[in-house]
Amino acid sequence: MSPPPSSVSPTVPPHGWAAALAVVLAALVSMLAVAALGLWAAGATGLPDNAFGRVTAATVVTAVGGSMRLAGNAGTLAQTHAGITVMPLSVTLVGALVLGAGFLRPLRGRAALGAREPAGWAVRIAVLWLAGLAGLAFAARQRFAVDLGDGVLGEVGRLFGAEPEVGFTTRVLPTLGFGLLWLAGVLALALLAARSAPVPARPPWFAARVRPVAHALVALLLVYVAVALVVALVVAGTRGHPARTFALILLGLPNLAWLAFTLGLGATWNGRVDGPFGLPVPRVLEEVLRTPDVSTLNLGTLAEHDGRVWWLLVADVVLLPAAAFLAAYLPPDPPRAWQHALRMAAGLVLTVLTVCLAGRISAHYGLSLLGIGDVGGGLSGELLLRPRLWGALGLAALWGLAAGFAGAPAARWVRRRRAAGPA
Repeated sequence: MSPPPSSVSPTVPPHGWAAALAVVLAALVSMLAVAALGLWAAGATGLPDNAFGRVTAATVVTAVGGSMRLAGNAGTLAQTHAGITVMPLSVTLVGALVLGAGFLRPLRGRAALGAREPAGWAVRIAVLWLAGLAGLAFAARQRFAVDLGDGVLGEVGRLFGAEPEVGFTTRVLPTLGFGLLWLAGVLALALLAARSAPVPARPPWFAARVRPVAHALVALLLVYVAVALVVALVVAGTRGHPARTFALILLGLPNLAWLAFTLGLGATWNGRVDGPFGLPVPRVLEEVLRTPDVSTLNLGTLAEHDGRVWWLLVADVVLLPAAAFLAAYLPPDPPRAWQHALRMAAGLVLTVLTVCLAGRISAHYGLSLLGIGDVGGGLSGELLLRPRLWGALGLAALWGLAAGFAGAPAARWVRRRRAAGPA
């Protein structure tokens, strides 16, 4: 008589090509949906030549670090020039969460994991991801005509044959390169920060030293986004302009949330807003940035317009030690204070570096007639936001050291109290 089949052996979800295709499609569809809804809330459905779909594809491309080129043509005596560098981090975050969850699903519940299995699974996802990203890159191409109006500017343009156009196209090979790097970072961070999935056994110190800090800092960034979401929903419900607020939520909420995180650390950014850009951002931020010259953006300059920005400092004072406590409490043996401080400093420096690189914005559009400057009347503008990087990284190291020295003793004290039980 043959023995009955075992009912206790774990069933490992398949992670072949079909599963990889499902993960990639889920991520791309989620990103396209969020981008489309955000652009719809921003009023992009009125774009000419049925360009909404191509602009949506371009938004997803830029969300993973894709390279866009903006250019134009305005006849022999006029030129258009434009450029843009921005990542819509709401779309980025949705894609990262869906990809990370799909990548980890077949690996959960395993007692041990070798390096070959997750590497092979990641390669399948990467191949299909590049194919999907290439399709979006080829679709993200469009040109628009610029209306000069019926005034003097329009008459001069028609006289000299200036029919300005501005458009965008994708640099396919750089987009695939940056998209692959983005994917590798997302999958590595998912494996690093998720406590429910095993990690390779080598090196042996990896899980105990690196993983808790990564988990805590990812949780910290998500908490900032969650708080920003609550604030944005309250603003949408109480102060009007719900469409603009939802456009911000669906396209750039982490851009603002993580900017606020770095400002609370004491970091300084430089920025400027000029021209027809309509920013669905807090009024105080636009007041500081809309100046003739490049502005300094930090807690001091913001406080000159609204003293409530000092709450950003309070938030960091509360949340960073909490993250350090979590990172020290997760491993079975809490680290020594100086060890934990160094790990938190290194982790926070990498976190702030990522936020600063992903949060940069540079956008410019102008029309020049007869080679003399930019033409006004809403046909030129600039949007700039860039960090003072080395100062931000230095402050991140100091905050990480301080949080680590506070978090490790607190974790040890809580463990001792729990071990001792009720008095």
